[in-house]
Amino acid sequence: MITRHFYHFAIVLTAIVAMLSTGVSANASAVPEGKPQTGLPTLVLKVGSQNVRADVAHTENTRQIGLMFRQKMGKQDGMLFVFPEIGYHAMWMRNTLIPLSVAYMSERGVILSIHEMQALSETPHQSAGPARYALEMNSGWFRSNKINVGDSITGLEKAPKLQ
Repeated sequence: MITRHFYHFAIVLTAIVAMLSTGVSANASAVPEGKPQTGLPTLVLKVGSQNVRADVAHTENTRQIGLMFRQKMGKQDGMLFVFPEIGYHAMWMRNTLIPLSVAYMSERGVILSIHEMQALSETPHQSAGPARYALEMNSGWFRSNKINVGDSITGLEKAPKLQ
């Protein structure tokens, strides 16, 4: 009898140690901890009739972190992702606390697709065509500003060079 209880205790203890060592919280609904990126270059883009102030993610590291851990974003603020190659890129929302919309654009700034993304989701949202850029805004921003596939975003030529 003591052996069976010890065996169950050892299994539970092993599971707890594994969760703690991998950073998994015992409370699955806990908000991930981390700090949002700061000090990124910014750029003003023209999207339809709207001016948008975008932080620019133009390095491998800044693209990977993106808008993770931000708790809010201004109505006209966003993040521009500059990809090193034109291709079918995809975004997900790991550790991203606010729902977002993403527009993928061609090298000339033509919007290829727009996707709504749920906070903390790991569902990938892929561009509908070969994209050079992606612009993330608050959820519903493109729809509420009547921005559609086929529209163009200007000011992209001023984005910092890839690093």
